[in-house]
Amino acid sequence: MTALAPARAVPDLSYLFNRAAYVLRTQMAAALAEIGLTARMHCVLVHALQEERTQIQLAEIGDMDKTTMVATVDALEQAGYAERRPSTRDRRARIIWVTPKGAEVAERSQEIVDGVHAAVLAGLPEAERAVFVAAMNALVEGQLSTPVEKASGVRRARE
Repeated sequence: MTALAPARAVPDLSYLFNRAAYVLRTQMAAALAEIGLTARMHCVLVHALQEERTQIQLAEIGDMDKTTMVATVDALEQAGYAERRPSTRDRRARIIWVTPKGAEVAERSQEIVDGVHAAVLAGLPEAERAVFVAAMNALVEGQLSTPVEKASGVRRARE
């Protein structure tokens, strides 16, 4: 006997967002792998270049836990793309400083990321692209801006 699924009153946004995010992450990972970077490495480089930021600040921006952040910065240091240095504002704090080689890679990786995003948006009719981006921004700045604290059974997606 087959159980009948309940009738839906609204579209399954959870499925749509999850599926889109998963496929986008796989496409991004494949594209950045061509230059030896992960999406997390790209995120750290780009945001560390914007201003002096600590490892903790960069982890928050990239939604990474401490262990993942340490491993990411270790990989960037091994590649010669970044260094841990004392902050110029607070000698007790350590920042992630991007090397000139890292800045070059960050510029290239941003071009790759922009290309992946452009390819995704190209899947929509041109007239709908700006509307879609505006709607997504409205959601993430409004109703979907703040996760529920301590929601049981909710895990972040792995990459």
